[in-house]
Amino acid sequence: MSETPDSAVQTAADDTVRAYIEQHRAAFLDDLAEWLRIPSVSAQPEHDGDVRRSADWLAAKLKETGFPVTEVLATPGAPAVYAEWPSGDPDAPTVLVYGHHDVQPAAREDGWHTEPFEPELRDGRLYGRGAADDKGQVFFHTLGVRAHLAATGRTAPAVNLKLLVEGEEESGSPHFRALVEAHADRLAADAVIVSDTGMWSETTPTVCTGMRGLAECEIRLYGPDQDIHSGSFGGAVPNPATAAARLVAALHDADERVAVPGFYEGIAELTDAERELVAELPFDEAEWLRTAKSRAPHGEAGYSTLERVWARPTAEVNGIGGGYQGPGGKTIIPSSAMVKLSFRLVAGQDPDRIEKLVTAWVATQVPDGIRHEISFSAGTRPCLTPLDHPALQSVVRAMGRAFGQKIRFTREGGSGPAADLQDVLGAPVLFLGISVPSDGWHAPNEKVEVDLLLKGVETTAHLWGDLGAAGR
Repeated sequence: MSETPDSAVQTAADDTVRAYIEQHRAAFLDDLAEWLRIPSVSAQPEHDGDVRRSADWLAAKLKETGFPVTEVLATPGAPAVYAEWPSGDPDAPTVLVYGHHDVQPAAREDGWHTEPFEPELRDGRLYGRGAADDKGQVFFHTLGVRAHLAATGRTAPAVNLKLLVEGEEESGSPHFRALVEAHADRLAADAVIVSDTGMWSETTPTVCTGMRGLAECEIRLYGPDQDIHSGSFGGAVPNPATAAARLVAALHDADERVAVPGFYEGIAELTDAERELVAELPFDEAEWLRTAKSRAPHGEAGYSTLERVWARPTAEVNGIGGGYQGPGGKTIIPSSAMVKLSFRLVAGQDPDRIEKLVTAWVATQVPDGIRHEISFSAGTRPCLTPLDHPALQSVVRAMGRAFGQKIRFTREGGSGPAADLQDVLGAPVLFLGISVPSDGWHAPNEKVEVDLLLKGVETTAHLWGDLGAAGR
């Protein structure tokens, strides 16, 4: 694993990159603010036209940046944007950058101090919906590639550079995998860079190395054909609400391990080196609990809180119900009950296999006289980049040059469409994001730290040359 070079060691190229970024800083922020004014809210049908306008705006801006190929790709939902800039070098590797141009809903009455789609630059921060998630982190690639050319004297990037910017990420990416499959030949790459993530903090720059996958299901349990009197029939017929409670209680063992047989088979266990890297991070568990609005840590025995969130699979009860829910009592045996479960998955687990295992396990938990139905949503695969992967080391070196300090490593506990890119294209997924927790993704007063945004620009300016050299 490479170490970040000493920040005192600077090259003429580093100086050129910084000077170029400073020279174009104002115009870059003006352009980004213009894009942020487009309320590209994919979840709200009344903004369908705005999402299309956002895609058209980005395609035009990428053309202006220098990409010779830009295209708005239609889907059954919101459009995506594709761009391509060939290197011209026959041995240059191909890199695909992923991000999204749609944003979460936002309104002044949600608690915003300013209008969410009227961006405002204040105290070194750019406020506005999408500033961090994800327009800002997509847009820094436009200035980054131009700074790369300025520093190297090239007329085209040192890599075959492709961008895919989807328009439905904030709506669950319902058409994304089909889009990637339909354009797999065009999207083919040696590495994928995902710029839809963040860092540990303003003072601790990090690279994310993986995201967990996801499997979700709803279980419906049916007993009597209607609610029946608990005095006349109680104790003599099975109760679906009781069956639901017992099923939930059986989901974990005494060590909080998931009790579904075969659930842990084949998973990528944390190595000692990876656990040491996690332990290096300045984690304040008490502060983390305050953020979680919780009172005590809890989870699988033998693992730290960060290890549980990032690198261990989980099973969670998202909802449970059945029977009478109104005021006072109603002495019945309910006719039905339900449970909603979600499973976060780690490398080595496949959502289709987990679906089969959970389906078989649930059948063993349901007593005679209870009929059940189980349905799963589309699963998301986990993705993990090995710490010694050459492309990851290029990202680390580029960030180290930009930030002038050691780069540490994190993972993401959540899930996203990055795994579809890895699965369909067969390329390693690398994460390059500069957002920090205080940026308030999905919350009122979303912002991005301008200095960090420009560090993202600087990182990409170094990255394409490093990847180009490493790929030869």
